[in-house]
Amino acid sequence: MLKREFRIILLSLAVSFVLTIAKFTAWFMTHSVAILSDALESIINVVAGAFASYSIYLTSKPRDENHPYGHGKVEFFSIGFEGAMIFIAGCLILFKAAQYFFTPAPIEDVDQGVWITGATTVINFVLGRYLLYAGKRSGSITLSGNGQHILTDAYSSVALIIALLLIHFTGWDWIDPATSAIMGGFILFKGYQLLRRSISGLMDETDMQVVDKVIDILSTHRRPMWIDVHNMRVQQYGSNYHIDCHITMPYYIELSQAHDELKAVDALINRELPKGETEFFIHTDPCVPTSCPYCQLLQCPVRSHPFKEKIEWTRSNVLPNRKHGE
Repeated sequence: MLKREFRIILLSLAVSFVLTIAKFTAWFMTHSVAILSDALESIINVVAGAFASYSIYLTSKPRDENHPYGHGKVEFFSIGFEGAMIFIAGCLILFKAAQYFFTPAPIEDVDQGVWITGATTVINFVLGRYLLYAGKRSGSITLSGNGQHILTDAYSSVALIIALLLIHFTGWDWIDPATSAIMGGFILFKGYQLLRRSISGLMDETDMQVVDKVIDILSTHRRPMWIDVHNMRVQQYGSNYHIDCHITMPYYIELSQAHDELKAVDALINRELPKGETEFFIHTDPCVPTSCPYCQLLQCPVRSHPFKEKIEWTRSNVLPNRKHGE
């Protein structure tokens, strides 16, 4: 899978390099600051694509003594680097737009600029959608982040084409730096989004969608022996997950039986969770008398209280570090 991801990101890098040359050609022909802004963002595509290539290569390396959880966290550095590059590009674009407001330059060969920009926009849109699809399918946040960046480039290029057409038909050259300023603001926002995602991943912020999915899988395939699940923590490493949790089981079962139940949980999540590989660290808790009203093991030989109700597993009772009923 990672070899395929590496080939995809290299394709993205090659296409971005060619499109960057095309956009700078359009800028030399037109002298449009808006086209220059688009070309500057494409340079970031190339730099970010190169960093993403290294990130995917590093992610493919197996776990070792120094990296017991693997190298997947580098993907968060990758999208953080990409977000920072986008943010810097947005600042440069706003600076150039301000310059052209005070020292405007005539625009030439607008028709050629529209055709070149239009062609690069279509290619970037197709490439960006493909990267998002591949990233979602493989669980690679590097591919998804790169795809989001390239789609941002495509959307800003659409605004650029509209601006160039308006300049062509109206002759209002002030539209050029104004469009560049709008593009700069939009690019700054997209850079902030990627930086925010990077920081949340590096800080092990919980992805509640993954938590909900894990809870749903466990609830759907729930066994009577699994009295409750609590103190769940989910960490992401690239496309893989590391999950800690406590499972309460009857205190009298043998160690081998408890081990079999935990293996069943591990196999279940790895089979049902749609992407990546999940490593479980499960701590078993012995049941206590307060567990009896919620225990569905009706033939329990040591039950001290009758079964009362089934507790549905939700975030509110799976995430805290306490047994159900306590």
